[in-house]
Amino acid sequence: MAGHSQFKNIMYRKGKQDKVRSKVFSKLGREITTAAKMGLPDPAMNPRLRLAILAAKAESMPKDNIERAIKKASGGDAENYDEVRYEGYGPGGVAVIVEALTDNRNRTGANVRAAFTKHGGNLGTTGSVSHMFNKVGEITYPADAATPDAMLEAGIDAGADDVASDENGHVVICAFESLGPVGAALEAKFGEASGTRSIWKPNLTTPVNEDHATSLMKLTATFDDDEDVQNVYSNFEVSDEIMRKLTMA
Repeated sequence: MAGHSQFKNIMYRKGKQDKVRSKVFSKLGREITTAAKMGLPDPAMNPRLRLAILAAKAESMPKDNIERAIKKASGGDAENYDEVRYEGYGPGGVAVIVEALTDNRNRTGANVRAAFTKHGGNLGTTGSVSHMFNKVGEITYPADAATPDAMLEAGIDAGADDVASDENGHVVICAFESLGPVGAALEAKFGEASGTRSIWKPNLTTPVNEDHATSLMKLTATFDDDEDVQNVYSNFEVSDEIMRKLTMA
């Protein structure tokens, strides 16, 4: 959910250093296994699997773990996971999208509903907030991969819709359908990206105060702790002053 600083007012969660590494790998492994089961186990022939592997590498997931997750897809005892998207509103009327992979829809749905309720929000129906977002591709590179001008030029030439750069790195946004070719073009020029994934990018934001922002952080942390939840996106906007307070907390 969280991205580079230029998206800090749109997508924020407590730093990845607070997450338990094994839990992160478990979620990544689940996505890799699901992607491999839905298509061929070869990332060159399976775009979703390729994205899952790139995401795992960005989190420094060991190669053995990745290969084990792929092989698990062909085993008869591999779990079957359903993809479920939950939509709702958090504190301050913020739109929230929760993506999950679950082997028990009743359990996951109850947990997601309880999290919304506990932190001052409410679970809505499918489609209730997704119209406020666009499904796009996001490709990230470290700041030293290229100059801002070089990344912008390469991104435009590759067919990207937007390129943002600052001292933290470069973020390239493209149409979801173009993620593969745009990523390949940038990789040929700058090497492997630090992150390649599909995201829900808000087309409008909701300003919140410090109290609501704090509650939203707690709501997101609750979702992060749920092993069934893969990704969380929201459209809240906070001032730089509030952001500094939150990141220092």
